[in-house]
Amino acid sequence: MTTTVPTARRAALYARVSTTNHGQDIGLQMEELRQVAAQRGWVVSEYSDIGVSGSVDRRPGLDRLMADARAGRLDVVAVWRFDRFARNTRHLLVSMEEFKAVGVDFVSLREQVDTSTPLGRAMFTILSAISELERDIIRERVLAGVRRAQASGKHCGRPRKDLDLRPALALLNEGRGLKDVARILKVPRATLRRRLDEAGRWPVDRAAA
Repeated sequence: MTTTVPTARRAALYARVSTTNHGQDIGLQMEELRQVAAQRGWVVSEYSDIGVSGSVDRRPGLDRLMADARAGRLDVVAVWRFDRFARNTRHLLVSMEEFKAVGVDFVSLREQVDTSTPLGRAMFTILSAISELERDIIRERVLAGVRRAQASGKHCGRPRKDLDLRPALALLNEGRGLKDVARILKVPRATLRRRLDEAGRWPVDRAAA
């Protein structure tokens, strides 16, 4: 009878510090990660970003880790804490979804999340639900703010571009049509008519010219 020897899991240990001041030391994060890796028998590769803010989209160490995960070179990614890896909750969940799609587990020591376990997968589901709830709340607050602003007569959306109506009125009083005037002035016809209407100059009183 042939005995199958389990293959050691290939793990990426990722650590980050935004500065080397104030006692920040990437070695402290890596030491804890190495201890866990040794306990679990992982074959490790280490990735790090030193002096790089977590809010930065592109980080050399993290970019290399993600490339290796996509290439099938990793089985698990381990971090010391969520905020060492992700710039926000959305970034974290998108990355975890990508890891899930390529068969890579995710472990965070401080939050005690391990997506290779049923409890870890449940935590991931809860985090996803919380993130979705946060987005819905923010969206509702924005819409409520827009509605309040509109009700008070404030303009919402892109800043309005100033439009000098004098050339338009001069051309209209010469007998030109609105479409023709809009084309000459390179202004959308609907915008020109709306601005004239807002200024109380539409329809144009040609007799007063």
